[in-house]
Amino acid sequence: MTKFNWNIEPIPGFSCVQMKRDIQAKIYEETKNMPPEELRERNCRRSESFWEEIRQKRQECQPKGGEQK
Repeated sequence: MTKFNWNIEPIPGFSCVQMKRDIQAKIYEETKNMPPEELRERNCRRSESFWEEIRQKRQECQPKGGEQK
């Protein structure tokens, strides 16, 4: 098992759980009346944009000039 020893200070007044709940509530409000086909299309678009962002971030992290990491 990998053991992480991250010394990350908590942010006062910030709750990850509350942030997750807020985002879930927003998504629910945006999608609660969508027909299944529209919801599927929305999720596909969101998924595609997410993976495109990941690809761009990976390219930004690649060494320049053919160097190996």
